[in-house]
Amino acid sequence: MRPEGLRRPMVKRRHRGMERRIALERMTSLFRLAEEEALQRHADRARRYVELARRIGMRYNARVPAAFKRSFCKKCLAFLLPSVSARVRVGRGRVVVTCTACGAVQRYPYRREQTARRAARARRQ
Repeated sequence: MRPEGLRRPMVKRRHRGMERRIALERMTSLFRLAEEEALQRHADRARRYVELARRIGMRYNARVPAAFKRSFCKKCLAFLLPSVSARVRVGRGRVVVTCTACGAVQRYPYRREQTARRAARARRQ
């Protein structure tokens, strides 16, 4: 039991939801800035914006927005723009994106073929 005169001051609580929402706004604006800089051929500045956006996401445990998830190189953090900083090839059920800065290759499934395959399986069962 504490005497009434020895109360602890109220500690300000952190609002995680609000922090994450603000972090997502900042990440989105940084990715948009990175896109503008990449269009103007300022690769270093675009890379820095991507790096800052990812760091904010890690600090506040916020995911990278889905619209920007495939728009940067996972290896060197360069902002990927087709024919500017990336080579894009489509074939064999996947999209292959090659970063021209570091040569890293990212492969993504081609959705139309997957949905057709799933529909065919459903008809067989």
